[in-house]
Amino acid sequence: MSGAAASWPLAARAQQPGMPVIGFLNQESAKLSAHLVTGFRKGLSETGFVENQNVAIEYRWADGHYERLPELAADLANRKVAVIAAAYFPATVAAKAATSTIPIVFISGVDPIAAGLVASLNRPGGNLTGVSNFNTSLTAKRLELLHQVVPRAETIAILVNSTSPASQIIEAEARSAAQALGLRVDVLGASTEPEIDATLAAAAQRGAGALLVAGDAYFNSRRAQLIALAARYRIPANYDRREIAVDGGLMSYGMNNLDFYRQAGIYTGQILKGAKPADFPIGFRSSRGNARAAAVKRAVIKQGLAHRRDGDDVDGTERSKLRRLSPKPARPRIRRGTEPRH
Repeated sequence: MSGAAASWPLAARAQQPGMPVIGFLNQESAKLSAHLVTGFRKGLSETGFVENQNVAIEYRWADGHYERLPELAADLANRKVAVIAAAYFPATVAAKAATSTIPIVFISGVDPIAAGLVASLNRPGGNLTGVSNFNTSLTAKRLELLHQVVPRAETIAILVNSTSPASQIIEAEARSAAQALGLRVDVLGASTEPEIDATLAAAAQRGAGALLVAGDAYFNSRRAQLIALAARYRIPANYDRREIAVDGGLMSYGMNNLDFYRQAGIYTGQILKGAKPADFPIGFRSSRGNARAAAVKRAVIKQGLAHRRDGDDVDGTERSKLRRLSPKPARPRIRRGTEPRH
């Protein structure tokens, strides 16, 4: 608890009497999520709430350690905050277990009905509502993209966090997608630094031709380790966050998380104004619809394949590497303006 408490803003602890307090529960770290929190604050401001002016926020960070979440959630519930904003599925599960009365606004990458969070998308019931980016449903698309970029890979390793509640959902979808593509998958679990080292060494020894790293808070915090190991073993890897590709990862395919944090901020502000979570429809975008929406899926192919931002061109060297590593691959279905060129 002391490590998480050290990152709480001093202003949040000294809120004015009568000021509503938001409990912000996040399974990641304050440092890696700082840019996303700005999106949450922006959403709040759109509903008339500004931190430290007319609303206070108590931050709780698990730093990728899921076992800390129940205690952090219980602490927020005991403080009787006005609403809990829970970022991602494990944090939402912990918040749901901690209180059945305090409203909870979640950001989740899973189907909230299938995961048992809510009864309905239109009328959630209970004390939960929020936004879902269905990120786990993108597992199939990420696997397809890896297959298109590295078509000779017959076996693709799937790295999941064995301590995450979402790991079984991701594994099931990966196996289903692999069967449809005629691929073999090797699902490997890791939840510590030594386990990540051992797991990627095992993937290389077993002959994995590519690696799909499941979206996960702990893996995000270990991005440098994952990038280095994938390079050491020469395994093309696909991550769920653009930031990892920007930091040196091979490629990423995922959602616009900043926009979802903003939406969660709007939902939180509406709840503070009196909206009931039981009647507040879940905001979501499916994987197909999202390709045409503002929160678009992004594919970033980098380091030996190609790397491109919106409006940038791919130079001849990158195209040459792409041809060598992946001869005549099918063109990935990516938002116009971000496709790799051959």
